[in-house]
Amino acid sequence: MPDLPDAGPPGGHAHPFAGHARSEPRPSVPTASSQARAAPWTHPHPAGHRRSEAPVPDLTLLAADLVAVVVLTFALYVPRHRRRDLVVAYLGVNVGVLAVSAALGSGTVGAGLGLGLFGVLSIIRLRSTELAQSEVAYYFSALALGLVGGLGVTSVPLGVGLMALVVAVMAVGDSPRLLRRYRSQTVVLDRAFTSEAALVAHLEELLGARVHAVDVQRLDLVNDTTWVEVRYSLLDGARRPADAASADAPVLAGVAR
Repeated sequence: MPDLPDAGPPGGHAHPFAGHARSEPRPSVPTASSQARAAPWTHPHPAGHRRSEAPVPDLTLLAADLVAVVVLTFALYVPRHRRRDLVVAYLGVNVGVLAVSAALGSGTVGAGLGLGLFGVLSIIRLRSTELAQSEVAYYFSALALGLVGGLGVTSVPLGVGLMALVVAVMAVGDSPRLLRRYRSQTVVLDRAFTSEAALVAHLEELLGARVHAVDVQRLDLVNDTTWVEVRYSLLDGARRPADAASADAPVLAGVAR
């Protein structure tokens, strides 16, 4: 039997929507455009890309740094230079830079952090007591080892290789067999030399060596003295500067550099 339309409310007035079935809301189906609009809110990073995380220093690099600085200090520096105060400085600088760079290093600030530490520590070192150039090289090598081991921005094989390269360069560059005849001294003479040719001839006779360069630092005509920095190379069978200084004590006082 067919359904009869609703009679409506009492009073004979029919409802304006009488006879029409109430439509139910349809579930919304996501479309491509709606998904595209919602993608930036639901997926902050594109598919296949992950947020870059700060690199964690590898324990192998930390251990390699400690081994490298021990070799650099106790196997190379101490047998050649014998300065206890700089042993403490090299170890302290290396471990300190290693700790700071390992704690603060990340992929976004790693390069800036390394250059900043390098510059700040260089200023501190250059404003302290005077060091020989070879000792400055050891200082920067210890600093570089700490940065390579602590920043953790390189792979383990590359980091270990860079550390080995630094130690190897110092071992060869500071070897006593490399340019072993070449010397540099600041010499005080008890004569005032106004002629460079006469000064070079006097130094060669006094040192028993071939003089390559002289730099007069002070010429005192009143007290008849000359302060000169001389770079020379020893000849075969020549006397060492210490022997020459002892034989000609009234004439020459040398301070090795």
